[in-house]
Amino acid sequence: MAMLKAIHAQEDRQAALKKGAEVVAKLREMKLAQAAKVVEEGLSETLSYMAYPREHWIRIRTNNPLERIMREIRRRTRVVGAFPDGNSALSLNPPN
Repeated sequence: MAMLKAIHAQEDRQAALKKGAEVVAKLREMKLAQAAKVVEEGLSETLSYMAYPREHWIRIRTNNPLERIMREIRRRTRVVGAFPDGNSALSLNPPN
């Protein structure tokens, strides 16, 4: 976990890619070839947020739309408490 966090703690994409290569090598030394393969294949994709200005990184990196929707549904459900029927539960969905 610490090794993966170290990749994303880098100042720029090039440094993160370099750190990612170090992590992959370390995982291979630890005889964790499958983990090394997963990190190596997904590294470029997980660093895609670094193509945007730095001030946007935290919002892009931690943005999970599905998680946000589920959190909002939980919040609204707690307020309501119980639903008399299925239609009232469906009315919580935000309009598109």
